[in-house]
Amino acid sequence: MLRNILSIIIGLFIGGVVNMGLILIGPSIIPPPPGMDVTDADSIGASIHLFQTKHFVFPFLAHALGTFAGALVAFIVTKSHKDKLPYLIGLLFLAGGISASFMIPAPISFIVIDLVVAYLPMAWLAIRLGKTFQITQ
Repeated sequence: MLRNILSIIIGLFIGGVVNMGLILIGPSIIPPPPGMDVTDADSIGASIHLFQTKHFVFPFLAHALGTFAGALVAFIVTKSHKDKLPYLIGLLFLAGGISASFMIPAPISFIVIDLVVAYLPMAWLAIRLGKTFQITQ
């Protein structure tokens, strides 16, 4: 049971690190519209009309790869419930994505794609990859 709890905590931490890392490096690879502060939700809201499709690539990758990394770590660390705990990671990241969709303005198309593709499918993919390579402790 302790190992299962640790797998969730470590999975959330690693997933969060991957997510935040991609969010932080994204603007250096795909610069935001001029005058926008990517660390301020109000600035994003005021500039969202200037965003192009390319500006949503790194937020999507951050959500998808963060969830994938966290779910894979949970799969690796846990001894039991290998088919369940990665989905819990996916659900927790999905809850964060849902709340972010209310706080940070974005086009409906991005929100739908993000919520449908970036979370639970990435947890499923992490389980499949873990099983394929027999990643276990």
